[in-house]
Amino acid sequence: MQQIDWANLSFGYVRTNYNVRCYWRDGAWGEIEVSSSENINIHMAATCLHYGQEAFEGQKAFRCPDGKIRIFRIDENARRLQATSRGIMLPEVPTELFVEMTKKVIKLNEDFVPPYESGAALYIRPLLIGTGPQVGVHPADEFLFIIFVTPVGPYFKGGFATNDYAIVRSYDRAAPLGTGTYKVGGNYAASLLPNKMAHDAGYACEFYLDCKEKKYIDECGAANFFGIKSNTYVTPKSTSILPSITNASMQQLALDLGMKVEQRPVPLEELNEFEEAGAVGTAAVISPIGKIVDLERNTEYVIAKDGQPGPVSKRLYDKFRAIQYGIEPDTHGWITIVD
Repeated sequence: MQQIDWANLSFGYVRTNYNVRCYWRDGAWGEIEVSSSENINIHMAATCLHYGQEAFEGQKAFRCPDGKIRIFRIDENARRLQATSRGIMLPEVPTELFVEMTKKVIKLNEDFVPPYESGAALYIRPLLIGTGPQVGVHPADEFLFIIFVTPVGPYFKGGFATNDYAIVRSYDRAAPLGTGTYKVGGNYAASLLPNKMAHDAGYACEFYLDCKEKKYIDECGAANFFGIKSNTYVTPKSTSILPSITNASMQQLALDLGMKVEQRPVPLEELNEFEEAGAVGTAAVISPIGKIVDLERNTEYVIAKDGQPGPVSKRLYDKFRAIQYGIEPDTHGWITIVD
């Protein structure tokens, strides 16, 4: 195993020892296979290459203070992949198979789970692709489900610190009633250029408005948005937003803390009313928002007046992380321990 500087690990790919695979052929899933290869042998006419028939998930495993390895709400990732599969005609991976393969790939690469003190984690990437050949727009007849893992550091270099976002009106991440609610590669391909535009302008990430009227908040790059005001956790409701497992968990934690929760359309102008706001997702958990700048309209919405994360965001973040690391009780049954 190569020497890894855990404390300075970036959010990127590091080779590990093994991945696990399972093929769907003749209408059924086969046996779980273990591979040390980083490559897959795929037909040049595979549907994943030509028609985007692919889906993926993202999750993390953590080395905890008690020495155990924990995964957070892995069954929800399985369910979200199943929902995506129904949407783009992939065979559904049963939850039991999904969880078994996840545990297996972590155990095979246990040496790559970062130590607790490092602040890093083992990122889990399940990938489901159509491998059967087609030259017409039809679903494949063969599929591959593969899970690989890689150790990662914080998604944003500053860790739990405020970041600034840029509204990009000239691009949409996904159309209403399209694939926005599914975790498919096409949504992320659509975000590459606007993401680069935001970075080039000096911002951490792009910020999307609704595709139809450009009046309502949709997503913060590849993450969900939330705002805090009057002891209420507010998050957008839209037919083009990916349902974030982290966001759903934060809503529950907000309720646990005695807050109200509202999931509804959020007008852009409401940014002026929020005491705190953030992007929420697997990669960063919570990325507090400092300000959001509407580049085309030369308008600035300053959320964090002092440039620091707000107290509610910090409380939610700390509680969420404490549950992930087994420091606080798992009262909602969210944790899976890798034996």
